[in-house]
Amino acid sequence: MQDDRDELQQRMTILGDLDIAAFLPWINRHAAKLGLRQTISHADNGRIELDLRGPEELIDMMEVGCLLGPIDVWVETIDRQPLETRRLA
Repeated sequence: MQDDRDELQQRMTILGDLDIAAFLPWINRHAAKLGLRQTISHADNGRIELDLRGPEELIDMMEVGCLLGPIDVWVETIDRQPLETRRLA
């Protein structure tokens, strides 16, 4: 069982040529497979802002997955920022 103290909250900002009709369902499925809690706070064909909560290693895996994502999506950059300055207690 996962210890909540090992969880982070981060905002992942994805920039590129993003087909949100294909990418958003992919993001939802991939986050669920990794066991991450996620909320999409902004989405258009140039930028997606995704709030994630989970272990840092799984958020890292989500970032790599998004970089490799669906064939009809071109991710140029991903920026990650903490939503909290400390680990959750």
